[in-house]
Amino acid sequence: MKLYLCTLTMFVCCSLAMAQKPIVVIDPGHGGPDAGAVGTNGILEKEVVLDIAQQCLLLNRSLFQDSLEIYLTRYSDTLVSLGTRTRLAKVLRADVFVSIHCNQAPNKKAQGFEIFLFHGKFDKESNAIASNVAHYLQNKLGMYDRGIKYANFQVLRDTHGHCPSLLLETGFVSNSLEAEFTKRTESRKAIALALLQSLIKTFYHD
Repeated sequence: MKLYLCTLTMFVCCSLAMAQKPIVVIDPGHGGPDAGAVGTNGILEKEVVLDIAQQCLLLNRSLFQDSLEIYLTRYSDTLVSLGTRTRLAKVLRADVFVSIHCNQAPNKKAQGFEIFLFHGKFDKESNAIASNVAHYLQNKLGMYDRGIKYANFQVLRDTHGHCPSLLLETGFVSNSLEAEFTKRTESRKAIALALLQSLIKTFYHD
């Protein structure tokens, strides 16, 4: 009985410790038959963003001792509905929802990352997280900052009022230089690391 009680106590303590971790839902856009943007060098948005999301899982474990409890809306090349993606954040009572995408434009010179927030009522928490993400991408990676913008994207609309949320466009794959940057595994790891650092700063240092 003593052994059982000790085991049960340890389980409860571990569960509480896990519950205290910030819950992060990372949403790699597109997937399956929906490839998203196609780069000038042939890279597919759906593959790039899934790799960045998976790098977040690996780096959270190897560098940050699983300080964040991270869930992905998809773990493989599958198409998940937008409603299902946001429903996951609601069910988990996530502390933040981050949707990751690559940008594309007719203007081949368009460059830089941009962050979108819901265009409704001002959300102080979402803005604070977006500012942290922008800081790390610009100051640590030297990426051009196109600014924080506002939109009525479904993933932002559905999560608004439930948890802070943002949609990150990591760069323009229609720009040959940024497409080549995005193609490299090291670059994807760097973007994932910048995202993790910004979330760690948000939840543990602010």
